[in-house]
Amino acid sequence: MTLARPRRPWDRTPAGEREYFDLLGEGLVVLLPPRQPSDSNAGGWSPPTGGAWIHLGSDGKVRAFTGKVEVGQGTRTALALVVAEELRVSLRQVDLVMGDTDLCPWDMGTFGSRSMADAAPALRSVAAGAREALLDRAAARRTAERERLEAMEGTVRVRGETQGVPYGELVRNLRELVTVGPAVPVTPPQAWQQAGRPAVDPNAEEVVTGRRTYTSDVRRPGMLYGAVLHAPLYGARLSRVDLSSVEKRAGVHLVHDGEFVGVAASSPREAHAALGEVRAEWEATPQPGEPEIEQYLRTHPSTWDDWDTDENRTGDPEAALAAAAVTVEQTYRTAYIAHSPLETRSAVAEWEGSRLTVWVGTQTPFRAREHVAQALEIPLEDVRVIAPYTGSGFGGKHGGDVALAAARLARAAGRPVALDFSREEEFRYGYARPSALIDVKVGAEKDGRLTAWVFHNVNAGAAALLSPYPVPNQKVDNELSASPIPQGSYRALAAPANNFARESAIDEVAARLGIDPLLVRERNLEDARLLEVLHRAADKAGWAGRTRQPGRGYGLAVGLEKGGRVATIAEVTVASDRSLRVDRLVLAYECGAIVHPENLRSQIEGAAVMALGGALFEAVHFEGGRILNPRFSMYRVPRFSDLPRVEVLMVDRKDLPSAGAGETPMIAVAPALANAIFDATGIRLRSLPLLSEGKVPTTESSSGR
Repeated sequence: MTLARPRRPWDRTPAGEREYFDLLGEGLVVLLPPRQPSDSNAGGWSPPTGGAWIHLGSDGKVRAFTGKVEVGQGTRTALALVVAEELRVSLRQVDLVMGDTDLCPWDMGTFGSRSMADAAPALRSVAAGAREALLDRAAARRTAERERLEAMEGTVRVRGETQGVPYGELVRNLRELVTVGPAVPVTPPQAWQQAGRPAVDPNAEEVVTGRRTYTSDVRRPGMLYGAVLHAPLYGARLSRVDLSSVEKRAGVHLVHDGEFVGVAASSPREAHAALGEVRAEWEATPQPGEPEIEQYLRTHPSTWDDWDTDENRTGDPEAALAAAAVTVEQTYRTAYIAHSPLETRSAVAEWEGSRLTVWVGTQTPFRAREHVAQALEIPLEDVRVIAPYTGSGFGGKHGGDVALAAARLARAAGRPVALDFSREEEFRYGYARPSALIDVKVGAEKDGRLTAWVFHNVNAGAAALLSPYPVPNQKVDNELSASPIPQGSYRALAAPANNFARESAIDEVAARLGIDPLLVRERNLEDARLLEVLHRAADKAGWAGRTRQPGRGYGLAVGLEKGGRVATIAEVTVASDRSLRVDRLVLAYECGAIVHPENLRSQIEGAAVMALGGALFEAVHFEGGRILNPRFSMYRVPRFSDLPRVEVLMVDRKDLPSAGAGETPMIAVAPALANAIFDATGIRLRSLPLLSEGKVPTTESSSGR
């Protein structure tokens, strides 16, 4: 549902001037303002967001607004649950409006597992404030003394009575705006009646029946379909273009603006046929291929790397390494991998006079608004970005390039234009998770206690860079590189790469010393929450009772990131022909108070399966600036036949704030698998993906790429 458009975006309009009641109807609006820079110690409630607001209508409906978006991670239901909990209404009474830049609070974006950490506290506060305002209003109507009243089942009633005054009646003929602060008392998780318990998305039937409208399903009256010209190689520049054939085609709208060339026509087929008649010449610069990538990354530092390596050094790691009883010095590698979302990049743009509306599958609608406005040189207030349900993003749908292209075509055509990437365009012209090299030096005593840690990361990024193992002498740094192919955010960012290197190195220390890998971790970890998930996973997997069998291996790994703690244990079988079967994955996960248990379990299972692809198969192959495997027939992702038994243990810590679960469950899968393969074969694989041509390599030198 798209609500009517206000005169100006509400995030850019003073609260008292917003048309809440003109657009939403009579009732009560409760507003939580954005946190100010001076509020740095105000309890940590959503610094990257512009607050939250809620409208309670005389129809009893609750509309809550957040700048986060739903890209398949299930936070629409989870966030609605915390609103329903605080307001004491059913989940079906809550309508959560997400990612509409005209109506929703400003938000940095949906990434980094921050939806529950940032948006949930803001929505809890504003919903609790709305509940208190309703109690105040009921008391003012002399229903009873304030202390005798309670909010329950969408009504305010006297404690002990079964009948009350419905919210809708309390706000009838009302047009009142109430502002609350982050300190408003919220319901402690220990007292939750809806949140933290089994719940079903009220709109789940839309998914299984195919009635849910995703971005690529958006249709507008008189809509045309677009196609855009892409460079054949990364880094190539358009030097000459002949559009004469396209200009002669009836019903085709053409845009040529600098290096942008696009067409709009009555059907996707017609648009692509017209684009095929464009004659373009390109100037290309030499680009390294896959065999040269390691040297290239080491010798081409990024110009925007601002990581200060001096701040991440303690003790004297060089001296500690020299004095260590055992040392491990290795390099671990990860390949570029693609996001591979089920729905490709998609946008629909429509102009009404000078004002633009774009429906686009993006994780950052407010960033997309700014990008489009700047590129088109129009006021920010004239751009409305709406993020419908989107068929996943995994960090690959930041920004607004596809929105801008659709807007350019729509302006030229004078009609709405839809632009959908093909699968090959998605692979070739998106961006990849960075390839990485991680040099690790570890020193340890004979009992497995770590004494030295040197961790040099080339190009992965800073996520999970710092170790959960408190080694007294360590040096950790992060060196970002220029990349021959576009690279950017990917689910969990650098954490899978950094954790793969760290947990593989810890396992190598255990193997050198002949000590149980579980014991080495127990002797070095001090984080009680991480130790708990480790012990839970080990108990569930039967780690202590595992038996040695030819070709059978067990591996474990742990990780800490984005407020979550994960432990993963893998069981694998390597056959005589070197084929690998992953038999079982056990994941124990803790992310504070659990809001939506079924969705959390699904997130953990989905993360495990996605991580399986990056660990075993996935790699973007490239040469001379061209992607060589831009189709699912060439780019290997997990199949049903690859899936092991996945067992999930969720640790519910109602005494801790809720953290996200979209990313951290991924980060221990690859090292657990590598450690299990070593246990089964004695071969230590240090490059992702682990398999070569679908088989376990006979040596490390033939693994991965």
